[in-house]
Amino acid sequence: MKKVLFVCIHNSARSQMAEAYLNHLGKNKFIAESAGIEGGHLNPLVVEAMRLDGIDISGNKTKTVDEILKARKQFDLVVTVCDEASAERCPVFPGKGKKLHWGFPDPSTFSGTKEEKLEKVIAVRNEIRTKIEWFVNTEDSV
Repeated sequence: MKKVLFVCIHNSARSQMAEAYLNHLGKNKFIAESAGIEGGHLNPLVVEAMRLDGIDISGNKTKTVDEILKARKQFDLVVTVCDEASAERCPVFPGKGKKLHWGFPDPSTFSGTKEEKLEKVIAVRNEIRTKIEWFVNTEDSV
């Protein structure tokens, strides 16, 4: 099984969704984890968006890259999922694993009513799910 780490700014949204989808859709091929470069709190709109797609991440805890480094975990692949505006803050994770960048919009920057923000989060969730589905089916070429 290949070990994959998804990294973002706070581990509160995009990296959590990517981790959940890869563990769900690629459960026989992958073990996914996620972390942020800073501490954060799980975004409740992300929890709701994932619940609407049948995946419960409400019990997930946010983690930092420092925690992962201190645990000396090794990964076959590290994927940063920061948006282009935050790309300069997205960390480079040390190790032998291959590194990829998949940019997605940051749900913490969305404005509007709760319903409008949830709609935007669902759009990002769907982008991430589509990318993970592609990845699970083509990972040998990645």
